[in-house]
Amino acid sequence: MDNPISNLIPFIGGQFPSTFNKLLQSINHYELKDDDELKVELWKAYEFGLKRHEGQKRLSGEPYFEAHCVEVAKILASWNMDVTTIISGMLHDTLEDTDTSLEDIKKEFGDNVAELVDGVSKLSGIHFTTRKAQQAGNFMKMLISVAKDLRVIIIKFADRLHNMKTISHMSRIKQHRIAVETRDVYAPLAHRLGMASVKWMLDDLALKVLNPDAYNEIDKKLKSSNKEREKYIKSITSALNDEFVINKINPRVYGRSKSHSSIYGKMIQREKSFEEINDIMAVRVVVDKIADCYLALGILHQRFKPIQERFKDFIAMPKSNGYQSIHTTVFGFEGKIVEIQIRTEDMEKTAEIGVAAHWRYKEGDVASKSIDTHVEWLRDLLDMLQSEENDPKEFMHLLKIDLFGDEIFVFTPSGDLIQLPANSTPIDFAYSVHTEVGESCLGAKINNKVSPLNTILKNGDSVEIITSASQRPNYGWLEFAVTSKARNKIKNYLNKKEKEESIKIGEQLFTKSLRRLKMINQSEKLKKTYSKFGLGSVNQLFESIGKGEISVRDLLDKNIINEENLSKDEVSGIFSFRKNESKSIKLQGIKNVMANFGKCCNPIPGDSMVGFVTRGRGMTVHRANCYNLPISSEETDRLVPVEWEVSRSDLFNVHLKVVGQDRKGLLKDMTETISKLNINITSVDIKVKDSVASARLIVQVSNIKQLDRVLKKVSEVKSIDKISRIQN
Repeated sequence: MDNPISNLIPFIGGQFPSTFNKLLQSINHYELKDDDELKVELWKAYEFGLKRHEGQKRLSGEPYFEAHCVEVAKILASWNMDVTTIISGMLHDTLEDTDTSLEDIKKEFGDNVAELVDGVSKLSGIHFTTRKAQQAGNFMKMLISVAKDLRVIIIKFADRLHNMKTISHMSRIKQHRIAVETRDVYAPLAHRLGMASVKWMLDDLALKVLNPDAYNEIDKKLKSSNKEREKYIKSITSALNDEFVINKINPRVYGRSKSHSSIYGKMIQREKSFEEINDIMAVRVVVDKIADCYLALGILHQRFKPIQERFKDFIAMPKSNGYQSIHTTVFGFEGKIVEIQIRTEDMEKTAEIGVAAHWRYKEGDVASKSIDTHVEWLRDLLDMLQSEENDPKEFMHLLKIDLFGDEIFVFTPSGDLIQLPANSTPIDFAYSVHTEVGESCLGAKINNKVSPLNTILKNGDSVEIITSASQRPNYGWLEFAVTSKARNKIKNYLNKKEKEESIKIGEQLFTKSLRRLKMINQSEKLKKTYSKFGLGSVNQLFESIGKGEISVRDLLDKNIINEENLSKDEVSGIFSFRKNESKSIKLQGIKNVMANFGKCCNPIPGDSMVGFVTRGRGMTVHRANCYNLPISSEETDRLVPVEWEVSRSDLFNVHLKVVGQDRKGLLKDMTETISKLNINITSVDIKVKDSVASARLIVQVSNIKQLDRVLKKVSEVKSIDKISRIQN
């Protein structure tokens, strides 16, 4: 048992370990507790972690806890995080790397710390790969974990940042995997949370691992031109300061070079060398209040000529991650291009550490409203995840838009500001206003000019939606809808509509088939057996029938309705139904033998086939490769060789599946192609999902050669990717 007196020794003697003292020195923002109370809490966590990680070393040979866990806590302290988060950062590896249980942490430090440590531990077990489906699944898990408490991802950022700084001791394979995760997942997520400094640090560290040659080349050139660049920036800042003094404002003005990754991105995007990139310098003007931002802007534009198309006011129109600043680009001395950012001290803090700058936890309180605003997008994404219709690929597509994309600002007719991802259309705008507006969207007026729904919106556009009570979403909208909200609402509507239609069609097929079989009195019994197909209701059964996933024949086979339980009329009904489907075949040289043809495989002349002698119901003919043929030795004895005996006028049903890219006129082109071959189409069922059209057809052909011609001609239709014959 721990001696409680030992916990007081550092306080009595005034001697804490140097690593602990450095942690204390990094916490200068916390005003909710006096110094002694804060020290007691932190020391308790420090001592706990030190004992649990005792003997553990990093790959560098340094003590694990002091060299990593405490460093993570120091990073969190530099981001102004609350003491609960700092303690959780210190203990973030105890569950994963020691024999500490969740109950142990809960007992010592309370529920909040335990939940945060548990959340980070679960997050640490998630690895992202290049396989999209797995990556999507992992991303979903991560966001769900983060949604419970944003501090989980903030701790993970600190953990990842320190690991990236010390990554050189790992194997090259591990370095590469971690760097790819950092670049593709954590850096963009930091950006979306407004943590700009974290984002560029992670990007730079990832670039250093993934493309060391490019990083070192940029680093070398930045260092070689550093003196010249500093001299130039000083001349700009001095000139600005002189102007600001005259106008009686006293801002903090400083210059910097852009990050290595930012410069590298510009070189790749613009296909230019380092020397050809002329906007690698940035000047920042930090003032006391918002009014001074615009005053400073006016002074700046009087002194230096601005580049009009590169002006952005993120104060009047803040980014969704909370970022606020005025961006302007000017021609400085010697005609060199310089980017200048103007913001207040609060905006500066928010720009650097984003959502962390607004984290003000008091004991027992919940997150501030500012945090709710910053992460509203995350909650929307999670709502989308709850949709049963959603799939991982669609999720990754939407995430790429919502998380990684740029933003535009457009206006309603009344002047309200709407934020949308780049490349958004009036459909996205309509759904952002209200779901009902989106679903009845007929057209749009963009800057008072009537425009089609697929028009790409630009910054500053004024958009008015034209609605109609008769208008409803269609699959074509998914071609140009960008936002997760719009796409999800459209898909939900279409899926609901399709479901309703499938239920209606399925019920009609069910009733008509039983009437034809003269088995309508069995309908209630058959309805109640939906569970045999793993379904939850009668409506689900009808839906499956309507979609062609289950046939009435499948229902009868599953429910084993014995002949002795049926009336003579019902029995004759079954046989009369099958006789209508029968054709003549040769059986061991005997001509004109009547047989039923299996509806499961629908054999046609030219197919290799075999007869199966049933008990009491004659013979059924199947394709030789039919999955319904028996495999047990007892039943294979009832298989007999058969040959075709048909006339030229005999027609046979064949089930086809066609897959292709959806487009206007696809169904028309496909059916016309078949009709030109003088082939009758008895059934067509087509569905579209994510711009992929999937159709099931039943065509009537006389033989296998005729079928081959159909397959060949349809495969040549534009946008058709695949056509195949399927078993029913």
